[in-house]
Amino acid sequence: MYVYLLTNPNRTVLYIGVTSNLPRRLEEHSNNLGNHGKFTGRYQANLLVYFELLPDPTQAIAREKELKGWSRAKKEKLIIGFNPKWEAIDLDTWTGPANNL
Repeated sequence: MYVYLLTNPNRTVLYIGVTSNLPRRLEEHSNNLGNHGKFTGRYQANLLVYFELLPDPTQAIAREKELKGWSRAKKEKLIIGFNPKWEAIDLDTWTGPANNL
């Protein structure tokens, strides 16, 4: 299970989600761009900047809730520690922390 953070092109919005299939979920977010009924579509938040792999759904959901309770500053520190330039992560070419794949 994955917990992930998305942002928009201006890096002003953060979205936190949980999924068992990160590539599929990212595609779904991208397909909803411009869909004002969806948070990620309304705010154009489809750029993956952080993710964690957790062993089971219970832990993933708990981690998602934990991150959602954090301040923006604390979330930014988490992202910077993982992805210092806030680059959009391409899962096919990602060379970041090995324990996150």
